Amino acid sequence: MKIGILMAGHAPDQIKHKTGDYDEMFRRILGSYDFEFVVYDVENMDFPASARDADGWLISGSKHGAYDPLPWIPKLEELIQDIYALKCPLVGICFGHQIIAQALGGHVEKFAGGWATGTTTYDFGGKSVKLNAWHQDQVTTLPPGAVVLGGNDFCKNAILGYGDHVFTVQPHPEFDGDVIAGLLEFRAIGNVPDAQIERTKTTLAETDWTVIASEMARVFQQKKGAA
Repeated sequence: MKIGILMAGHAPDQIKHKTGDYDEMFRRILGSYDFEFVVYDVENMDFPASARDADGWLISGSKHGAYDPLPWIPKLEELIQDIYALKCPLVGICFGHQIIAQALGGHVEKFAGGWATGTTTYDFGGKSVKLNAWHQDQVTTLPPGAVVLGGNDFCKNAILGYGDHVFTVQPHPEFDGDVIAGLLEFRAIGNVPDAQIERTKTTLAETDWTVIASEMARVFQQKKGAA
């Protein structure tokens, strides 16, 4: 099964030698499944010719906001709408979670409550799961067809499902402690409050990423629909 990874951003250059880029992180957490991957750098206008060019699609995180006036964002929204119309499996992580909601009629905004960073606990299907978060933006209005599958008091719409073929997650199952440490060093300063940076450094822990990876794989393994 071919999974198209739509790269909406990249890991900081300073940590790639240790962590790899976002596509490599996804390959690691999905490595036990029989998937083939093809990567499109949509942030730099590298798009597939068609929504049919893969059997499933995965949209990465990004340093950009879904509402930013960048030329590749409307093009990505059009692709999302085409993928959704085909009922092709689609997974979105962080920015991917947000841009899918926005493309399908929801609303994304910079959350007045500030940032979520590092190991964070969510309710998912009645169970507590720990995942690494890195975001200020949130989906604040759900699009038609979206159902809340998980969240917490800070981010109520953290995990969404759209039927059985779309699954989106605000936190990052693909981020381990090394990635968060790198983001704290190279992207947080001037954005995240200093006290929160220091607190996050002391609270990094093992996460329940396998729970989300298995759900991602389940969605990808759904039969591809027809137009």
